[in-house]
Amino acid sequence: MVKNIIIIPTFNEIENISAIIHKTFECYHDVHILVVDDSSPDGTASVVKELIPTLNNKLHLLVRAEKSGLGTAYIAGFNWALEHDYKYIIEMDADFSHNPKHVRRLIDKAQQGADVVVGSRYVREGKIENWPLDRRILSYGGALYARMITGLPVKDPTAGFVCYHRSVLEEIDLRKISSVGYSFQIEMKYAAFRLGKQLAEVPITFIDRVRGQSKMDGSIINEAALGVIRMRLQEKNFYRKRPIA
Repeated sequence: MVKNIIIIPTFNEIENISAIIHKTFECYHDVHILVVDDSSPDGTASVVKELIPTLNNKLHLLVRAEKSGLGTAYIAGFNWALEHDYKYIIEMDADFSHNPKHVRRLIDKAQQGADVVVGSRYVREGKIENWPLDRRILSYGGALYARMITGLPVKDPTAGFVCYHRSVLEEIDLRKISSVGYSFQIEMKYAAFRLGKQLAEVPITFIDRVRGQSKMDGSIINEAALGVIRMRLQEKNFYRKRPIA
C-alpha cells in the first residue's frame, strides 16, 4: 500500500487544482492526494470529481459544507489520512507556491527519523521568489516573532509545506488545536515540539501564486500575533491526547 499522502486544502482554486494534481503525479508514483474542499462556489470540487476515475484510486476528495478555515480543513484531512492508514502525511498548497518536486525532500528527511519536516524558506538554500520587500519583511518578522515567543527550534515556523509522521498526529489531541488561519501552522509545530517530537527543516523555493487570489488578510495576521501568546501560556502536556478512561 502507498504510505504517503498529500493533503491540499482548497477554496476557489479552479484555476490551479487540475494542474497541481497532474504535476504532482508526474513527479511521483508513490503518493496519493486528498483534496479538502470547502464547497468552493467556483466548482473546484467538480473538477476533482472528474479527475478521480482517471487516476487509478490515487486521488481522493473530501468536501466540507462550508468555508471554516485552513486549520479545520487540515485537521479534517489529517483524521481522514489516519483512518486510511497513511504513514507520511504532507501539507501542500494548491497554488504552486510549494513546488511538488520538493515533496521528496520532506519524505526522505522523515524516513531518516524526523517526526515533523518543514519545507523552509529561511534555512540555507531556501528561497522566496516574486514577493515584494514589504511581504518579505512581514513574513520573516512573523517567523522571528513566533520563534521568540514559543521557543520553536525551526527557522520557518509559519511554513505550510510540512510532512508529519502519523505517530505525531496520533499523539496530538487535534481537538485542542484552536487556530484556524495563519497561526495554525505555528500551533501544529508547537504542539509537536511540546510533546518532544523531532522537528527538522529542508530548503525549498517558495514562489508567490500566479493564478487565483491570496487568502491572506489582516484578521489572519492578527490571529497569529495573539495566537502564539496563547500557545505559550498552555501547560506542557496540554496538546497530548489523553487515554480514554
